[in-house]
Amino acid sequence: MRTTPTESTCHPGGDTLPARIVVLGIGNLLWADEGFGVRCIEALQRRWEFADHVQLIDGGTQGLYLIQHVQEADALLIFDAIDYGLEPGTLKEVRDDEVPRFMGAKKMSLHQTGFQEVLSLATLTGKYPQQVLLIGCQPQELEDYGGSLRPVVKAAMEEALALGVAELERWGARPVERRTPLAPREAVTLDELALTAYEAQRPAAEEACRIGDERFMPKAEV
Repeated sequence: MRTTPTESTCHPGGDTLPARIVVLGIGNLLWADEGFGVRCIEALQRRWEFADHVQLIDGGTQGLYLIQHVQEADALLIFDAIDYGLEPGTLKEVRDDEVPRFMGAKKMSLHQTGFQEVLSLATLTGKYPQQVLLIGCQPQELEDYGGSLRPVVKAAMEEALALGVAELERWGARPVERRTPLAPREAVTLDELALTAYEAQRPAAEEACRIGDERFMPKAEV
């Protein structure tokens, strides 16, 4: 499921291809659907190869530490889980000047506040990418510590990746299906946190807390 992209005329694409492309996945793998953006970056790297001027980054929850990557980008593609108030698994594309507003519309976690500040700082320094595309997915579940993507969000990844690769091709990223498997430790996401390993090694609910320690997350009194 996908909604109509948000239009902006402040950063027209023009005919000049970007000299430097940054593809950024942000979020927290440890909180279920919060990991959508990082999982997209992981899948992109494992399944496609790109031109040398394209950089894939697992941004995690680094916040302001990502500022240099944004400032250096001529074109920026962002994958993230965003609370649009839509049905879980719904994808929405947001472009250019509208991206900071959507990143902070309904904050789900501190990483979104941090990245909204990154975009604002890039604007203030006059080093904002000429083209920005946010591909956001409506999450279903966030309160599951150690959990993975829910099926509806995992299924949405395929369309999100297709949209991203199509945009990267328009930007001149020259995506091709990967012919050579990644070498050990070459992946942007640690091998131990790769989706298959992460899901296979999760302890049973009886062995590991799923919602937090009640000493620090007390139940509300009735």
